[in-house]
Amino acid sequence: MLSYILRRIWQMIPTLLGVILLIFFLFKFFGGDPVEVMAGMKASPERLASLRAQLGLDKSVLEQLWVFVQQVFTFNWGNSWTTNESIANIFATRLPATLTIMVPILLLEVALAIVAGLAVAYVRGSLTDRAIMVLTTVALSISFLVYIVVGQYLFGFVLGWFPVQGWSNSLWKNLATYAPLPVFLAVLVSLAPQTRLYRSFFLDEIGQDYVRTARAKGVSENTILFKHVLRNAMIPILTNVGTGLPGVFIGSFLIEVFFSIPGLGREILVAVNRSDYPVIQAATVYLAALTMVINLITDVLYKFVDPRVILK
Repeated sequence: MLSYILRRIWQMIPTLLGVILLIFFLFKFFGGDPVEVMAGMKASPERLASLRAQLGLDKSVLEQLWVFVQQVFTFNWGNSWTTNESIANIFATRLPATLTIMVPILLLEVALAIVAGLAVAYVRGSLTDRAIMVLTTVALSISFLVYIVVGQYLFGFVLGWFPVQGWSNSLWKNLATYAPLPVFLAVLVSLAPQTRLYRSFFLDEIGQDYVRTARAKGVSENTILFKHVLRNAMIPILTNVGTGLPGVFIGSFLIEVFFSIPGLGREILVAVNRSDYPVIQAATVYLAALTMVINLITDVLYKFVDPRVILK
């Protein structure tokens, strides 16, 4: 397994280099002129030239690319172009708020979807199964913004159970006071598609020969579901979680904006509005690297879930 991991890490290097080149040239030639955005449309040519020199944009393309590569591998992105705050400090101070929202969402989403998917698969073909499928279809057709607006109005203003905005420096206060409402709404939105997907995973396994053999031997349905079907269905479930994890991070951007959570997602959206390229580039590169690492971890977990899996 160690040789497989080392080989995969070695394969990540050219992929990461390709991502770096793509991001650099996309921002360089298709992202517009950040100097004009920062200085304003009425800025003098001297002002524009001064800003370009200050930001290092007056250098050749190869020199700028070399600086960009150095920033990626040294984790030193310098300062934000608009706020002059260290980008390392931006990540260090905003990431904890994002993780405070992301981690509960991910854990609850996976756990509840597995339980719901197993329960629906257990009553497959019944009226309950069909009713749940209709409800999940309706839930899928409703925009996340509707959930946020209705949830804030109902639980924040009408019932007064949770504040709709705010954040503190205390992790436990955030988890107990400010995080429950956005986490609940995010899990509620994701539960419908995940339940339908996991139900299909379980039904695929229920139709396999080993399930019919277990039934012929007199094994109870509960044992079949929880001991055999669940374990074999964990392979596609892990794949779904691994591919969807970066999406959870991106989805937190919208939550942070509407609930005024000082996380990394809201900071990146502000950077996009300000054309603050160093912040956007750093987030894009690290999100791509995180995706590759998650894919590697997912592949390794296959081996622990199913010992029959051979890592080559």
